[in-house]
Amino acid sequence: MSNYHPLTEAQAIAYARQIPQLFQTGSELSSQEIGDGNLNLVFRITEAGTGKSIILKQALPYAKVVGESWPLTLDRARIESEALMIEEALCPDLVPHVYTYDADLALTVMEDLSDHVIMRRGLIERNQYPLFAEHIGRFLAHTLFFTSDLGKNQQEKKLQQGRFINPELCKITEDLIFDDPYRNSDNNNIEAHIRDAAEALWNDSELHLEVAILRNKFLTQSQALLHGDLHTGSIFIKPDSTKVIDPEFAYYGPMGFDIGAVLGNLLLNYAGQEGWSQDEEGRAEYRAYLIQTVKDVWTHFEANFRALWNEQGVDRVFATPGYQDYFVANLLRDAVGFTGAKMVRRVVGLAHVADIDKIEDAAARERAQRLALRIGTGAIRTNRQVNNIDELIALATQAVERGFAL
Repeated sequence: MSNYHPLTEAQAIAYARQIPQLFQTGSELSSQEIGDGNLNLVFRITEAGTGKSIILKQALPYAKVVGESWPLTLDRARIESEALMIEEALCPDLVPHVYTYDADLALTVMEDLSDHVIMRRGLIERNQYPLFAEHIGRFLAHTLFFTSDLGKNQQEKKLQQGRFINPELCKITEDLIFDDPYRNSDNNNIEAHIRDAAEALWNDSELHLEVAILRNKFLTQSQALLHGDLHTGSIFIKPDSTKVIDPEFAYYGPMGFDIGAVLGNLLLNYAGQEGWSQDEEGRAEYRAYLIQTVKDVWTHFEANFRALWNEQGVDRVFATPGYQDYFVANLLRDAVGFTGAKMVRRVVGLAHVADIDKIEDAAARERAQRLALRIGTGAIRTNRQVNNIDELIALATQAVERGFAL
């Protein structure tokens, strides 16, 4: 990309002016760089007279969280924009609209969602979102089903899969989720007060076996086009709207990985209530909401997924009686395993979550960390034996009752 250069705010404004039918000719535009992620520049361009705004998201050729010593491909911007367009075609109300993609600048121009909040922040503030489970269950069902061999012409799926070979960002996941937390890696970020828990992870060969099985699935099972990083920081939300953003980690992988990412992040906030709820009654009430949301996400997903299979399945053999039940049962087990893997890495791995790290009281933060590890390791250990979502819920609630030692 010989024309590539990171944009300044002035250049972002100039670029926005060139996009047809967005802003009035000669109108006053302002720019604010709002990116707080690890990999990109994000500009909000606003028209003074109308208040209309758009987002320009530009990939950087390195991981911003580390610096230029960690180079990254700019092709991830294409992957993100194409994934968003596919998701919009399948769930137009659940992703931001993409206006244009510029390959030379690794730049995606998309709808501004300033009237929403990042879901992670909303959960930390203990807000409730009554439509979220239905929305995200439908998003997962439609995006996973219609990009898989169940719901897409299988030759077309193979061609599409080739456009989402995403080795560099997959390597980040492979290392940070399925390797580093289980050894004394320089990439890990471990607070001294849970060093004993981290060392227990490193020496647990039975846990390592389950992680190896999950890692193999991530490496080899190309079931559907995944978002690839579907945590609560990649969801914009308000009470009546849910928007999934940032699919730059998109690739063809195991369906349960996306589902587990959602469930795991809900349970990380569940653990974080040690620091965000000020009294036992309030803590129990909000945890009950989170647990019900975990159950509802799976329930809505399964209902939508089975309905799509029954009504729009493309493969005669996959309509064989009993196969759908077999597939969904294994999908739940995968989801539970990936739930646990996502939780563990957010406590001892490189990149943590504000749900726990922003707890100021050290004792409460430690309780939250140990609780998250108990739930996460429990989900990893038991994933291949799980038969229904209530077993994951029981694991989480029993972890609270049992205390906070790993």
